Amino acid sequence: MPPAQQVEMNSFFIRQELPEDAPAIFDVHLQAFGQDGESRLVNALRNDGNINTDLSLVAVHDERIIGHILFCPIAIVSGTVESPALALAPLGVHQDYQCMGIGAALVEAGLGECRRLGHQIVIVVGHPGYYPRFGFIAAKDACITAPFPCPDNVFMALPLNPGALDGIGGTVRYPAAFDAVGAHTS
Repeated sequence: MPPAQQVEMNSFFIRQELPEDAPAIFDVHLQAFGQDGESRLVNALRNDGNINTDLSLVAVHDERIIGHILFCPIAIVSGTVESPALALAPLGVHQDYQCMGIGAALVEAGLGECRRLGHQIVIVVGHPGYYPRFGFIAAKDACITAPFPCPDNVFMALPLNPGALDGIGGTVRYPAAFDAVGAHTS
């Protein structure tokens, strides 16, 4: 979404990440996950230049960041062929604001931005009871595999347009920041 545009939803709105949001984003993920792996992942991706602020969105309530979602570039590799995709990682909502629809609003807004920017595929390692409602399917059904041991039902893919997964297959390659902090989940 353009920097000045904000989407009003109940008592919070969603906007793109701003440079001064980094400490609050770190805190959101720390609170949401009860440990700092996802927070360190976002910082490592930011430091490596793997954050497109169009695809790093925050939920704000009373001038406080209460949620964050990030989509970063990845590749699906098969032999010498690389297909571009995005990883949804991480999605976090501050513990004081969970179960209020904020995470779902962030996912919907983020996927809308991904489509608007012309992206075709999103991969997530996440809860199998949560992400299918947005259209995610088991990645194995699209012949896409994780580069690490992972149950099939938590490694999912989403074609952002009809046919986006046709002819795509291979193993996902994540940015080095994921391995550096040991995080692949959302």
